Amino acid sequence: MPRQKISAGKSSKTGFVVGQAGFSKISAVEGIQLKPAMKQRAAEANSKGLSAEEYRKAIVRSYRKA
Repeated sequence: MPRQKISAGKSSKTGFVVGQAGFSKISAVEGIQLKPAMKQRAAEANSKGLSAEEYRKAIVRSYRKA
């Protein structure tokens, strides 16, 4: 009998996710600092409880040309 492939419901991408604190530390090593608008946008996303996808859309909206 052939084995069945078990799916977790998502694509099987390998990798990891860096959180905001880790990203800030890595950016500091690279000499990159978050601008106040970026910090404010992150704080608003956290307070609204946005998902990762919703947060990405908010970032795209902020840089989209009118």
